[in-house]
Amino acid sequence: MFGIGSTELLVILVVALLVLGPKNLPKIAHTLGRAMGEFRRVSTEFQRTLNTEIAFEEEAEKAKAKKAAASSEKATSGTTGSPVTDTENKA
Repeated sequence: MFGIGSTELLVILVVALLVLGPKNLPKIAHTLGRAMGEFRRVSTEFQRTLNTEIAFEEEAEKAKAKKAAASSEKATSGTTGSPVTDTENKA
């Protein structure tokens, strides 16, 4: 957890107990736990939203590329190889 080993965690807890006192430590631990849970929920929601937006943009790009490919295919299949002018059409 956060790259902290068990020894370091034990030292942090002992220092917190000495600084904050035994009466305030449970309240602060509870508040810290709730804050970490809320942070985790918010970061998960942010990541989910970001992934959804990325997927939406990728789908839009695919649709745009598909539409461009279809229009270029339609344009190339409609030509005869030589340009036709209006005067040739009337004759």
